[in-house]
Amino acid sequence: MLTAENIKVQFDSKPLFEQVNAKFGNGNRYGLIGANGAGKSTLMKVFSRQITPQAGSVSLAPGERIGVLQQNQFAYENERVIDTVIMGYKELWEVSLERNRIYSLPSMSEEEGMKVAELEIKFAELDGYSAESKAGELLLGLDIPESYHFGLMSAMPPALKLRVLLAQVLFANPDIFLLDEPTNNLDINTIRWLEDVLNKSKATMIIISHDRHFLNSVCTHIADLDYGSLKVYPGNYDAFTLASLEKRQQMLASNEKKKAEIDQLKAFVSRFSANASKAKQATSRARQLEKIKLEDIRPSSRKSPYIKFIPEKKLYRSVVQVQHLTKSYGDHTLFKEVEFTISAGEKVAIIGATGIGKTTLLRCLVNDLASDNDKAVIKFTEQASLGYFPQNHSEIFQSKETLFEFLYKFKKLEDDEQSIRSALGRMLFSGDDAKKPLTALSGGEQARMLFAKLALEKHNVLLLDEPTNHLDMESIEALNNALSEYEGTLIFVSHDRELVSSVATRIIEIIPTEVRDYTGTYDSYLEKQLSLAQ
Repeated sequence: MLTAENIKVQFDSKPLFEQVNAKFGNGNRYGLIGANGAGKSTLMKVFSRQITPQAGSVSLAPGERIGVLQQNQFAYENERVIDTVIMGYKELWEVSLERNRIYSLPSMSEEEGMKVAELEIKFAELDGYSAESKAGELLLGLDIPESYHFGLMSAMPPALKLRVLLAQVLFANPDIFLLDEPTNNLDINTIRWLEDVLNKSKATMIIISHDRHFLNSVCTHIADLDYGSLKVYPGNYDAFTLASLEKRQQMLASNEKKKAEIDQLKAFVSRFSANASKAKQATSRARQLEKIKLEDIRPSSRKSPYIKFIPEKKLYRSVVQVQHLTKSYGDHTLFKEVEFTISAGEKVAIIGATGIGKTTLLRCLVNDLASDNDKAVIKFTEQASLGYFPQNHSEIFQSKETLFEFLYKFKKLEDDEQSIRSALGRMLFSGDDAKKPLTALSGGEQARMLFAKLALEKHNVLLLDEPTNHLDMESIEALNNALSEYEGTLIFVSHDRELVSSVATRIIEIIPTEVRDYTGTYDSYLEKQLSLAQ
């Protein structure tokens, strides 16, 4: 059981949150949600005692262990990958180090012999003899090749290092997990594996995630951090959405009823207060008025952008034909002799393991990379207008241009200055925000600016590479709705399973050296995979 009592954290003069009271336990899995800037990660650091609050306290039930997903991917550069995982179980790792130290001595004293005998018993009790095999299973589950397991962390790609840190906290198998964005850098299939692992655990968990499907699949409760206070709701994310909406509607209805009663009482008091025969009743009504309190319904701190993509020209029949597309890096072939045709109105999700070549395929389609095969053909219909959202778009925002100047370059003939300001407003940039330099934008703000650009350009073909990265929940849902309603042709890469499930009408899966094509939704793709496995 983790208990938070009267927690307050304040930066500068304004509290980030205060009077946070909650208990987390009984093997429940809590999704910690809130708008960007609400303080979710800060509160998680308070729970893990990395940050000391200005007021309040955090306590653990006696004897319970807490496991925290580390964020510094370079903290273990000189350690073996397998050892980094085992380090998650601190007690086991310390016993192992001391045991190995004594065994490495040129000679062993009687005292050291007795100590190592005790360590052997403790090592066995902590299941140390199977530690490496269990750590290896976790690494394989996270799609980290065995060739990395006994090498140094410094030799691994950054995205895989983050997976090792996730394996580390899973290996610890603590009583309470604190997981801040555990699905970052995971592909769809690995996220499904992680969901299964967490759902089988009996530990209590507090999880920060912007992955709606993950929250729905894993969480038993939602802890909502809004306007500096924390409220816990039973159920997953969808249940929370319904419950919070119903509660708000009930409060609004209650207020409307009270306002009508107030109006009636005021009218009576005003009419009869000077009437001697009715004075007593008027006084009674006035006292009733004093007792009626309206519910304090504050608007949520969450804000949703308005995203809508409207194609200028409608396409018919075939949109793009791909033949003999091949791409390698050195001796490593990503895909070979790829062929497919995409028709107008299709919404194609490209899926596959991290590093398998999804972004490379998309870059080939937009002519950002050339095929290794001279016979390769990538032919879009003449009427196609391509809009591209690159996964790595930081270079676009190195300019000293203001937000207004940036968007103004992409306006249509019918657009004027007010159109540009309206486009910025729809993406939550208002007033003087238009004068902000591009370099001042956060990752989520950069993404919203690119959506504004694509909306102005009115493309009939959109190619989007991980468009939900860096977005908050409200922006993800707005984008999801926009792509569901989009009448053009969509080709996209995403690890967001809710987006893929609700939008895609076709799945292209990249596996080593091969591309597989599935007509139908992501759910039908999963059914086919299950039937093949059986």
